[in-house]
Amino acid sequence: MITTRAPLRIPLGGGGTDLPSYYRDHGGFILSAGIDKYVYIQLNTLKVESFIRVKYAETERVEEPSQIQHPLLRESLLHTGIESGLEIGAMSDVPGRTGLGSSGSFTVALLAALREHTRQPLARQQLAEEAFHVEAVRAGQPSGKHDHYLAAFGGLTCLEIDTQGVVTVSTLQMSLHDIEELRNNMVLFYTGITRESFDILSQQEADTRAGTSEVVDSLHEVKELGLQIKAALQLGQLDRFGELLHSHWETKKRRSAKVSNAKIDAWYDLARRHGALGGKLMGAGGGGFLMFYCPAADRKQLREAMATEGLPEMSFHFDDEGAKVLMNA
Repeated sequence: MITTRAPLRIPLGGGGTDLPSYYRDHGGFILSAGIDKYVYIQLNTLKVESFIRVKYAETERVEEPSQIQHPLLRESLLHTGIESGLEIGAMSDVPGRTGLGSSGSFTVALLAALREHTRQPLARQQLAEEAFHVEAVRAGQPSGKHDHYLAAFGGLTCLEIDTQGVVTVSTLQMSLHDIEELRNNMVLFYTGITRESFDILSQQEADTRAGTSEVVDSLHEVKELGLQIKAALQLGQLDRFGELLHSHWETKKRRSAKVSNAKIDAWYDLARRHGALGGKLMGAGGGGFLMFYCPAADRKQLREAMATEGLPEMSFHFDDEGAKVLMNA
């Protein structure tokens, strides 16, 4: 029995510039944080049976990987050349389709388990690249490199992506005191709205390739704001981060009408009236989790306002381990 896990993530700056349609012409920059909410994979070798059984929201039993309906499970098995005699189960601390990068974390945890099974463990960067290849190339999903790298590395992490797609990974340089204050000032609320990022990301890819000025200019601005956020955090200017986060969200909304809606805008405005300096929806937008930056003096009134709206808070810590094999027995 092999058990692996990979963390989910909270994007802090530069989101969307990790998609090939953008970074191939302009280079990308992402600042993001792995958190202590995980996707888990359990893999068991069948002793006498030769079929494959996979369990996620549904259960499939097939004779060969090509028959699996779940695209990431199917393509991961085909990619690694594993043909039979396995049982694979997936679990997550948080619902999928909520903007925390669960499909990337799923693919990273799955490949970590499969590579452990074949005794071919990968270094973190290789694992991230392999997961990106499976999801974006083999499964044909509109995906950037952000989610896979954060799932593999965890931590408060910067990704610089050159026009060839080569990613340079570095750790955000902050004092332990500032890291803890940053975490305390970041509050995460669940909207209860799940959504597929496919449509939003597919449209962004198409608009970027077409050179649609509003979309490309928005991505340029988001990348610049991401670099400003990095600088502010490394200088310990945490409230400045909150202010830049607000600018980041306003810029991102220009990218697509599907990023937000009237209900989300109302919650965001309410949070701003109750002490949040800035915030954003996680992931591509449209639903999932709302994250706000709120100094200590106003956090109580912010929480009360969100509770009145029926939005539960999810507490978290930062994860600094990344993808991990928990058991191989």
